[in-house]
Amino acid sequence: MKQENRKRPCIIICPGGGYLGCSDRESEPVALKFLTDGYNIFVLNYSVKPHYFPSQIREVAAVLEIIHKNAEIWNCDITKITILGFSAGGHLAAHYSTMYNCKEVRQAFPESKPVNASVLVYPVITGDFNFAHKGSINNLIGDLEATEEIRKYFSCELNVDENTPPAFICHTAQDNAVPVENSLLYASALSKYKIPFELHIFPFGAHGSATNDDQTIANVTWINKYNSVWIDEAKKWLRVTFNI
Repeated sequence: MKQENRKRPCIIICPGGGYLGCSDRESEPVALKFLTDGYNIFVLNYSVKPHYFPSQIREVAAVLEIIHKNAEIWNCDITKITILGFSAGGHLAAHYSTMYNCKEVRQAFPESKPVNASVLVYPVITGDFNFAHKGSINNLIGDLEATEEIRKYFSCELNVDENTPPAFICHTAQDNAVPVENSLLYASALSKYKIPFELHIFPFGAHGSATNDDQTIANVTWINKYNSVWIDEAKKWLRVTFNI
């Protein structure tokens, strides 16, 4: 088989932006990091406020439909599809990973497809206002009253079950925008269901550092250089997870 005809694993990238926008820094620069490793890359600039849930999660489902439909033409290995999300995009990635078959998705896509792995980078995970990034949750639910029931519905850690895909998670302990507890809660939920995961908590660093290099950071510090290893670690984790 010619190299160009080899089936390739896929990554769907969901940039961050608080469900108010989609960050350019967490889009193409990230895609280029993985493209050279043989992945087919799809960047999803999903809908944001004033477009509320379930627009975003349905758009992920739509991307999965497109990939499956064109798998032969695009040489996509549909058994090795990863969703990679940053911040609010991390919430979208985890939300789809745990609720791809929820009623809101199935109304639009009756045979919605799961992903096979997730990579979550300083993700918004919980709707619990003790740890939530309130702006992201409020921008996602719109006019819905943020009752305890609603917050639970959008708390990804509470929707993990035995069918949730494996996850690679990284965060910084110093994150003052999205508390590190978000990643800890998701990892704990995965552990409860014996779902394989890898968790990296870096001691220093601000929120939104993306690739931690001069492609996404104006003034690269030693902290950025230290934290930049998340990309190589995620690549190694994916190779082990998919045996590639």
